[in-house]
Amino acid sequence: MRDITLSTTYSSLSTELLDWYDKHARAMPWRISPSERKSGIQPDPYRVWLSEVMLQQTTVAAVREYFTRFTARWPSVCDLAAAQDADVMAEWAGLGYYARARNLLKCARMVSTELDGVFPSTYAELITLPGIGPYTAAAIASIAFDQPEAVLDGNVERVMARMYDIHDPLPGSKPVLRDCAANLTSAARPGDYAQAVMDLGATICTPRNPACGICPWVTPCAARQAGTAAFLPKKIPKKPKPTRYGVAYIARTHDGSWLLERRPDKGLLGGMLGWPGGDWSDIPALVPPFETAWTEIAGEVRHTFTHFHLILSVRCATVPTGYNLQPSQHLIANDDLRRSDLPTVMRKAFDLYQTHV
Repeated sequence: MRDITLSTTYSSLSTELLDWYDKHARAMPWRISPSERKSGIQPDPYRVWLSEVMLQQTTVAAVREYFTRFTARWPSVCDLAAAQDADVMAEWAGLGYYARARNLLKCARMVSTELDGVFPSTYAELITLPGIGPYTAAAIASIAFDQPEAVLDGNVERVMARMYDIHDPLPGSKPVLRDCAANLTSAARPGDYAQAVMDLGATICTPRNPACGICPWVTPCAARQAGTAAFLPKKIPKKPKPTRYGVAYIARTHDGSWLLERRPDKGLLGGMLGWPGGDWSDIPALVPPFETAWTEIAGEVRHTFTHFHLILSVRCATVPTGYNLQPSQHLIANDDLRRSDLPTVMRKAFDLYQTHV
């Protein structure tokens, strides 16, 4: 980090950013606007928590529809706690990172049963709940309860790296960036400030071609002065993702019902309904749900997870009359099968099947 002296005080900087936010805050279905907050309207901790969990490793654009659907179906944390696991997993389908959905239910049930439906207000208490890590705990404490916690997501990391011209690569520079974020956090309006600095990173201090000319912090920004803003933050190069292979077995009964299986709660796509198939590995595992003459469909399904690329072949057959279902298997009537209930990779397999039958 360069030895810099900011041209204004931390307090003045946060005030400048808040003035910008008051005019340019993004409208989001889970957000209380600056004017609403100033008029005394308080954020709903349930909606803040739900949005923050959904937004982990996912874009705002992708989350909007899911959030609206979830809150219409389960308006409170107690409503969500009482929901059936399968219903929640089906509504989550397509949003990815399915461990979040399982932890969502665990957290909702803990808040509902052990905390009388009331979310705790401090970072120390929030971080003890299932699925809530350091960033999410700080975000909820700040946005929902106006606690002066430093919120550090990818957008804020980028803003801080540029503001202070920090060249140490991520993730090793996180502690320094967190200290920088804490120094600038507003004591007067911490909830609005947390959302303001995230909006700044999302709309102006963007990864490529930052719009420095309209940034409220253009003057004190050290990277702008040094001409290094476009190259920050630096990151340690990621290792190439390996490729794994597998088979999706799509089978129907004579009356048109679909054979699906629910994956184990733990592991990739845990708790989700999908097409039967073996493990995904370097060599595809041929583990059909029953022995018959399976027809392989031309083409393949390609999907990328966090740690690997996946290539699936798709095979189809008719379920034998009198077939005994395994405990994890389910027959879903054709009229009851919603493509949207399937995780994205299973939708891709279904789409490939549909194009060839």
